[in-house]
Amino acid sequence: MTKKFRHQNDYLWKGILEDVFDDFLRFMHSKADEIFDFERGITFLDKELAQLFPTEEEDEYAVKIVDKLAKIYTKEGAEQWVLIHCEVQAKYSTDFPLRMFTYFYRIWDKYNKPISAYAILTENNRKIRPNQFIMKLLDTEQIYRYKVYKIAQQSEEELLQSNNPFAMVVLIVRSVFDGKNLDNAKERDAALMEIKLRLSKKFLAMELPKDKIRMIMNFLKNYIHFENSENGIIFDRKLDHITGRTKTMGIEELILTTERKRARKLGEKLGEKRGAKRGIQEGIERNRKEMLSNMIQKSPDDQFIADFAGVPLSMVRKMRAAMKPN
Repeated sequence: MTKKFRHQNDYLWKGILEDVFDDFLRFMHSKADEIFDFERGITFLDKELAQLFPTEEEDEYAVKIVDKLAKIYTKEGAEQWVLIHCEVQAKYSTDFPLRMFTYFYRIWDKYNKPISAYAILTENNRKIRPNQFIMKLLDTEQIYRYKVYKIAQQSEEELLQSNNPFAMVVLIVRSVFDGKNLDNAKERDAALMEIKLRLSKKFLAMELPKDKIRMIMNFLKNYIHFENSENGIIFDRKLDHITGRTKTMGIEELILTTERKRARKLGEKLGEKRGAKRGIQEGIERNRKEMLSNMIQKSPDDQFIADFAGVPLSMVRKMRAAMKPN
C-alpha cells in the first residue's frame, strides 16, 4: 500500500468510527440501548486525546493508530468515557498492551475518568493477541484488561446476516484480505471488483437510514483500492448501472450529502430573515468550513485534505494558520 493510500485509510477509519460510534456500541453490547442514553448524543474528545498523545508531524505517514475517545451518558445519567484504539496497519506491535495501559493511566491521571477500552486489530491473520497488560514485582501486581476485537477472526457469514453498520465496516475490511491473497495484480483487481460490487448491492438493499448507507458506501468506495486506477472508473460505471444513476456521485458529494441537508435546514432558517437563496448558501458555506476545520484537526496533510474535500490547497493552509494558537 502506498503512503498516500495508507494515510487515506487512517483518515477513513477516523471518520467512520465517528459516524458509526453508536452502532459500534450496539454491536459490542446487545443491551446498549438499555445502558446508554443515545438521545443525549455522543461528544468526541479529540482535543483531550491530542493533548495526551500529540501527533509527530515530522513523521506524518508513520501513523498506524487511529483513536476515538468519546463521552456518552448512561440511562441513569452517569458520564461514561469510551476509548476505541485501532491498529489500522497490518503489522502488530508487541508493545500494544503497554500502549493500551498508557492510554488508561494518562486519561485517568489528567481527567480522573474511568474508561471502557476497546482494541480493534486489522492485521491479516487469526493469531490470538493479548487482551491485558500485567506488571508485577514482588507482592505488587497491576492487571489491566481491555476488549480485543480482531477483524480477521470474524465470520463473513455472520457479518452478512447483521444489519448493524459497524458490522458492514468490518465486512469491508475483512473482504480486502480475500482479494489481497492473490499474487497476480490483475487477478487481485478482478477479485476486489467482484467484492466491491457484491458488497455495494448488499449495502444499498439494507433497511438503514440513507445517511448511514452513504457513509458505508463512501468507506467501501475509498477503502478498497485497485492497483489499476482505470478499474475505479469501471467500478463507478457498474455502480451507476446498479443504482440507475446517470452521473456517478463524487467523493465530495458522498461526504457532504448529509452535511448539506443540515446546512439547508440552517440556511432555510437564515433565509427567513435574509432571503431563502442567500440563507441556504450561507448555511452550506458555514457547514463546509466546519467540516474542513474538523479534518484539519484530525490530519496534518493539507494536500490530502484539499484533494479529499475538493477545495484549493491555499484555503486549507489559511484555515490551519488561523486555527493555530497565538
